[in-house]
Amino acid sequence: MTRKQRRAAFILLTVSVLALAVFLVAIALRDTIVFFLTPREVVERAIPPGKRIRLGGLVAEGSLKRGTGMQVEFAITDKTKTITVSYIGILPDLFREGQGVVAEGKLDAAGHFLADVVLAKHDENYMPPEVAKALKAQGVWKDAGKGKRDVQP
Repeated sequence: MTRKQRRAAFILLTVSVLALAVFLVAIALRDTIVFFLTPREVVERAIPPGKRIRLGGLVAEGSLKRGTGMQVEFAITDKTKTITVSYIGILPDLFREGQGVVAEGKLDAAGHFLADVVLAKHDENYMPPEVAKALKAQGVWKDAGKGKRDVQP
């Protein structure tokens, strides 16, 4: 084998190994690349109990119940499906019913979501783009306050 052929073989081998590494990383991350799942997607995909996910949608009206200490229970809805969320901790200041929220945690065997992190929208005109897009796809997003800082997916 000539020097030129060895160099070409080395380059081809290096590119192949890098392509394989990228492919394996993409396969490993395919489920975690999604920013969050809506309640409907959780039901449709039959997410198993104990798997860590992000659940996003709107806090259902009339669902907020405060327990003892910092224990809170509320429901996240996408207007088609609703999942009850249990959380122990301090809720963000801007957390309220009817507003966009993303919770991180896992489902229990009964289908309730046990959250360990709750994120609320930043200000009164903001909704995470993924939440707005998911709600628009279902026909429930209202473009309130056009021209302000609303996200238009």
